[in-house]
Amino acid sequence: MSTIAVDAMGGDCAPGPEVAGAVSAVRDGGDADLKVVLVGDERRVKLELERAGAEPDDRISVVHATEVVSMDDTPTAAFRKKRDSSMRVAFDLVHSGDASAVVSAGNSGALLGHGVFVLKRLPGVDRPGIVTVFPTPDGTLVLCDMGANVDVRASMLAQFGVLGAAYDRVLHERARPRVGLLSNGGEDSKGTDLTREAHALLRAAAENPKAEFEYVGYVEGNELFHDRCDVVATDGFTGNVVLKVSEGVSEAVFRMVKAELLSTARGRIAGALARPAMRALKRTIDSSETGGALLLGVDGVVMICHGRSDATAVKNAIMASNRFVAEKLVEQFGSTLARHERLWEREPAA
Repeated sequence: MSTIAVDAMGGDCAPGPEVAGAVSAVRDGGDADLKVVLVGDERRVKLELERAGAEPDDRISVVHATEVVSMDDTPTAAFRKKRDSSMRVAFDLVHSGDASAVVSAGNSGALLGHGVFVLKRLPGVDRPGIVTVFPTPDGTLVLCDMGANVDVRASMLAQFGVLGAAYDRVLHERARPRVGLLSNGGEDSKGTDLTREAHALLRAAAENPKAEFEYVGYVEGNELFHDRCDVVATDGFTGNVVLKVSEGVSEAVFRMVKAELLSTARGRIAGALARPAMRALKRTIDSSETGGALLLGVDGVVMICHGRSDATAVKNAIMASNRFVAEKLVEQFGSTLARHERLWEREPAA
C-alpha cells in the first residue's frame, strides 16, 4: 500500500484544492491500495473534508501542523525556523518511512531545500533538477531543469540530461532516449563556456558503449517541438522561461483557433465537429492534466505543483506520485547515476 503525504497548506487557495484532490484520488483514482495523509491545520483540513463529503478513515488521514511555509520564506528560513510547517512534516513522514511521496503546491525553493536536507541527494548528484514533459506533434519532450537551479556548473547540466533520460525511459519506455543540450546554435563554437563544457561531457559519455542514451548535441529553441530529441537539458532559469513561453503560446493558439472556428456559420459547424479534438488539445496544454513536476535527484518522490493548482491537478499529482513509487523510479535513477558517475568526476577545461 502506497501512502502519499500531501502538503495541504501549500497552494494559493489551500487547503480546498488539496483536500478535494486527495478525496478524488482515493475515490476515483482506481487504486484501492492508495492512501493519502493530509498535513496541515487539522481544523481547516477536516472542515474541507466535510465539504467534500468525506471524513478521516483508513485511506485518508490528517496530520496536524502548526506552521505554513509562505512564498516569501527563503529556503533556509523555511527549513530552519519552521520545523512544524505542513511542508516539513510531510517530508519528515517520507524520511521516516510513514509515507512514500510528497505532493506540494508550495514554495518551490523551499521544496528543493527540504528535498536536499531532509531526504538527501542521491549519490553522485550535484543538484536536483525539476523535470517536466511537453506534448509535441511527434509525442513528448522531457525538459530538465525547469526552475530549481539558476546558477549551475557543466557537470550539473550533464546530470540533468542523464536524469531526464532515465525519466524518459521509465515513463515513455524509450530504450535509448535522444538527449540534446539547449543552446543558441548547432555548431560546437556556439553557446557559452558553460554549455561548451557540458556539451563535451555529454558527447564523451554518449561514446561509451554502455551509455543508456544518445547525445544529439546542441538543440535550438525552434527545434524543441520538431522531433530533434526526446530529452533536453538546460539550466533552471532558461528552462522555466521555455516552459512559460510554451504554455503562453499554446494557450494563445488554442484561443485563436477557437475564435476563428466560431466566427462564421460554417466555422460554427466545423467547430462542433472539431470540438472533441479541441478538448484533447486543451488537455495537452493544461497543467492540471499532469498535476505537477517531479524533483529529480533526491532520495524520494517529490511532486511540485503550481501554486494555483486546482483539485484536478492535485489529484493527478497524487496519482502520478503513486505510479512513480510503484515503478521504483528513485531506485532506477540511483542505479542510472551510478553507471554514469564518471561523467562528472572531472570536468573538461574550457
